[in-house]
Amino acid sequence: MSGPTFEDNYDETYSHAGNVESGYASGSSSDASLPEVYFSKPHLKFLNQQLQRLSPQEILQWSLITLPGLYQTTAFGLSGLVTVDMLSKLNGPTKSNVDLIFLDTLHHFKETLNLVDRVKKRYPHVNLHVYKPADVDSADDFTAKYGAELWKTNEDLYDWVAKVEPAQRAYAELQVRAVLTGRRRSQGGKRGDLDIIEIDEKGLIKINPLANWSFSEVQTYINENNVPFNELLDRGYKSVGDWHSTQPVKDSEDERAGRWKGQQKTECGIHNKPSRYAQFLMAQEQKRQQEELSKALEKVSIEA
Repeated sequence: MSGPTFEDNYDETYSHAGNVESGYASGSSSDASLPEVYFSKPHLKFLNQQLQRLSPQEILQWSLITLPGLYQTTAFGLSGLVTVDMLSKLNGPTKSNVDLIFLDTLHHFKETLNLVDRVKKRYPHVNLHVYKPADVDSADDFTAKYGAELWKTNEDLYDWVAKVEPAQRAYAELQVRAVLTGRRRSQGGKRGDLDIIEIDEKGLIKINPLANWSFSEVQTYINENNVPFNELLDRGYKSVGDWHSTQPVKDSEDERAGRWKGQQKTECGIHNKPSRYAQFLMAQEQKRQQEELSKALEKVSIEA
């Protein structure tokens, strides 16, 4: 008789789970030293209406004043680079340095990795936290562990191990409560109705300071402020992700049309609701951690 399938385990884990209420937010960290942040739905709607009228710099200043545990997640796209530069130039009594979190999937273009080094030199005051897939350090390691072209053979698993799990690990280890993202409405796809403030299923607060900006506005800022950018943008790329799922785009296409071209997919999993597989893996990891904790406590009790 065969063992339980993924679907069996998934149904057992989630059959009694309800949807998480995203109208309220609290930090994703359990560290009591950081204050919790709560937004009721009416308050969140009001804030989005007010922030909608502000410039990106003003939104950034509001975020610095309001949100503890604030970081910036970035793949060093144009919008993220604009945010880094704006933060470096904010004046005032509030802290303007925001640490960066970069998810190195081990499948970035060499031009992207070169850009990371250039950004570190241009903004030496910025702390950069790099997170890779667990227990691997190179593309060869990744292939040895998961097989060739995992993004083709199991897309959900690839998103989980290369992006979602490293992001969750970063948020937990760094006690992240809120993140600045580079997402904009003009990028098309699911981003067309983006709010300034969003709250995900885990209570993570996402701030999109450039949500109102067009691609041309971003380009103008980059050029006028001499901000370093990815060389691939001069070769027809507008949005750059992993080399295996990114292509140049035509002038008539959406900015992110070159990402996962020919597929229904428009996001990598970090900004999507977790897939069934990702939810199952999260539950299994939580179960493993709980079992390890129980064993450790039992050992301490025996030794005592």
